[in-house]
Amino acid sequence: MFEVFLKGLAVGFAIAVPVGPIGLLCIRRSMTEGRAAGFATGLGAAAADGTYGFLVAAGVAASGLLLSYTTEMQLFGGLLIAVLGVLSARAFFQPRPEAADMAPSRNIASAFGTTYLLTLSNPMTIIAFTGMIAGLGAAAGTGGQAAYVLVLGVFLGSALWWLILVQLALWARKRLTGNALKWLDLLAGSVLILWGLQLALTAGSGTH
Repeated sequence: MFEVFLKGLAVGFAIAVPVGPIGLLCIRRSMTEGRAAGFATGLGAAAADGTYGFLVAAGVAASGLLLSYTTEMQLFGGLLIAVLGVLSARAFFQPRPEAADMAPSRNIASAFGTTYLLTLSNPMTIIAFTGMIAGLGAAAGTGGQAAYVLVLGVFLGSALWWLILVQLALWARKRLTGNALKWLDLLAGSVLILWGLQLALTAGSGTH
């Protein structure tokens, strides 16, 4: 059972590590909105990873069912990434609010929700979990609770990476000025817009 947990931990960590749109959002939010917003961003992604793991554990044929909807999910995810990019870039032209003026609860809920949806809609996440099903299916089936132990490992492994990334972003934040953070908004926003539009356009053209 412990071996299954360790495998899930490794899979969750490995799936989360590649720096894509979610990683960029996590870094930007950690630097501009603080530790809580940054970690909420990462937890949204970890929760989505855990959701896919739960579908596998519950016996849902996740591979074929989810892969059949990758075009629609990629289109939705791409457009959402582009919208988030616009919001980020717009912050470059606005006065940066003081920490006391921000609404932490709203920011945290929004950070969690957006990355949860983005991770669910990312075709690469679906493909990665399809590989996990093939590679760990036998291990997950060794006991009645083993599949759910696997899900817990996936979630914690993913969450561990996001915690590390948030700490790295906060470390870098201490070395940046307020003006540099405004340029970070513009850079991150521009990259997200281009990234999101590219995903949406390739989804619309039927190529992946």
